[in-house]
Amino acid sequence: MTVTGAGPAHVPDSVLADLVLERLTVAYPAAADPERAAVMRAYMKDVAPFLGLSSPERRALSRTVLEGTSRPDEADCTAIALRCWRLPEREYQYFAVDYLRRHSARCSAGLLPVARHLITTVPWWDTVDALAAHVVGALVEADPRLTADMDAWITDDDLWVARTALLHQLRFKERTDTDRLFAYCLRQSGHTDFFVRKAIGWCLREYAKTDPEAVRGFLARERGRFAPLSVREALKNIGT
Repeated sequence: MTVTGAGPAHVPDSVLADLVLERLTVAYPAAADPERAAVMRAYMKDVAPFLGLSSPERRALSRTVLEGTSRPDEADCTAIALRCWRLPEREYQYFAVDYLRRHSARCSAGLLPVARHLITTVPWWDTVDALAAHVVGALVEADPRLTADMDAWITDDDLWVARTALLHQLRFKERTDTDRLFAYCLRQSGHTDFFVRKAIGWCLREYAKTDPEAVRGFLARERGRFAPLSVREALKNIGT
C-alpha cells in the first residue's frame, strides 16, 4: 500500500470546519500583538507572517474556539487543516497541527497525503517536526503498511519530506523499527543540509534513551559516514 503524493488541493465540505474557522478567524486576530508578531517572524526567518500570539495565549484561545464542538471525522480534520494552511499567519497553521495531533487516532491512511501537503507547503521546522512525530508517526504506527511510504519519503528530494521520514519514529521508544531507523540515517548520511543532518542526530539521540548500546554500536561501525553534527547530536546524552 502506498499513498505517497503531493497532497490534495480539494478541501472537503465540512460544517464543523465552517464553524471552527469562523470562530478562529475572529478570536485570533482580536488578540494580535503586532510588536510581538514582528519578533516572531524574524525568529522564524521570515517564513510567514505572525499575529503575535504566545503559545499559552494561543492554546487558551483555541480551547475557546473549540468549546462545544463535535468530535471530527477524517474529512473534518482534512478541511480544518487545509483551510488553516491557506491563511497567511503562522498561528493558524499551529492550530491545525495541534488539532491533527489531538485527533490523529480518528484518521486513516487517507490523511497521509494531507500531511505531506502540509509538510511541503510553507515548510519550516516549527510545523514539520510536530507533524512528523505526532501525526505521520501516529498514522504509520496505526497502519504499518504505511512504512512503504516512509521508505519512499526517505529518498525524496524534498528535504522536509526526508526529515519527516527520519523523525516519524521519534516517539516509538521500544516499538521502534531499529533496522529501518538506522537504514534511514545511513541513506541520508551524506546530505548537505543542516536540517537533515540535525534530524539524523535527533532521531538517534531519542532512540538512545531506549537502547543506548544499540546507538553506540551503530555509530562505532558507521561513524565515518556521518557529519560531525549528526554524531554530536546522537551522542549528546550517552557519550562515546
